[in-house]
Formats: sequence, structure tokens, C-alpha cells
Amino acid sequence: MLSETIILVHGLWMTGMELALLKRRLETEYGYHCVVYSYASVLGQMANHVRELRELAQQQSCERLHFLGHSLGGVILYNLLETRPDLVAGRAVFLGSPLRGSSVARVMAGHALGRMMVGEAAINELTASQPRHWNGSRELGLIAGSDSLGLGRLIATELATHSDGTVLIEETRLEGATDHLVLPVSHTSMLFNGEVCRQVVYFLRQGRFDHAATAA
Repeated sequence: MLSETIILVHGLWMTGMELALLKRRLETEYGYHCVVYSYASVLGQMANHVRELRELAQQQSCERLHFLGHSLGGVILYNLLETRPDLVAGRAVFLGSPLRGSSVARVMAGHALGRMMVGEAAINELTASQPRHWNGSRELGLIAGSDSLGLGRLIATELATHSDGTVLIEETRLEGATDHLVLPVSHTSMLFNGEVCRQVVYFLRQGRFDHAATAA
């Protein structure tokens, strides 16, 4: 049986290949066994994504099972963890995940082409008005980016500040989560940033982020 496994979940318009560098760092530098969950982010249904992720999680044989979700992948992950508290114990980290909804998705939802580009599963999750509140036992760590360079600014003007260029910092917060950290990265660059990776590992090991390092 493996000691610790991390399941990585990619975001919208991605395939999982974008997680290759992060996966390699987690494996070679920190010794984790990593598995990537790939899904059809635009065409698929949320219930199917959650079911497939659950099946993948249940296939893992390990002492500790962690999760790492980027963007929409974190929303899928949240839906899984909220409904299946019986999975192998571990921690979860969310990277730029709009757990409070997405201003970009709300704008795109108002146009037929936008809805088609994003997909109904994402539109339904990211425009819901019901706020999420975590009350499960698994510790959740949230990382947001503050580098607002991104195409999202062309869609929602409020992303010009206090965002990662696609998701507002406030949209990444979750009541009941264990810890929240803001780093100077954009929505996509956080996948390739060494400090993001280090903070992910710090949370998986300590149950909190290394805030002292960011304040230095």
C-alpha cells in the first residue's frame, strides 16, 4: 500500500496535461504518488464528473488520500468531498477555484455563445446564488492569485484588481475552510509556480499554509 497519494483535478478548457510540471514536482521533489483525473470540462455533466472522480478515489490504495483541484476542478472536488466523507482521510487544496461563484461565468451565461463555450455544468455551478459552507472533517486549504493579468479582464472589468485575471480573490474564499492564502500568481501561472507547489505541500503536511514566508 502506498503511503500518500494526491489526486489532481484540472480546470475548464484543460485536459490534465497542464498539470504535468506540478505533478512531477510533487512526485520527484516531495515523494507523493500523484494521479490526474481528466474530464470533458465543457461537454460533461457535473454529476458524471463527481461520480468518475469518486470512482477514481475509491480505486486508490494508500494510507492518506489528498486532493488538489485547480479552478473548476476545485468545484468538482468540493462537490465530491461534500457528499462523500467516507473517503480515505487526507487534506485538500484548491487553486484559484471560484467556490463563491464566478463573475466571468455570470457574464458569459447571458450569451448563447458564452454558455456554449463554458458548458452547462460549469454555468450551473458558477452562477448559483446559494453560498457554500464547509462543515466536513477534511481540512481544506485555498490558494488565490493576485496577478490580474488574464483574458478574464476582457469579460468582467472587476477582474482588473484583486484577482488572478480570471477569478476574484473573494470568489476563492469558503466559509468553514481551514486556511486561505494569496500569492502573486495568475490563474494559469499558479500551475507552474514553485512557491505554489511548496505551499501545497506545506498544507498537506501541516494543515495550514506557511504565511510567515509570504510576509517576509
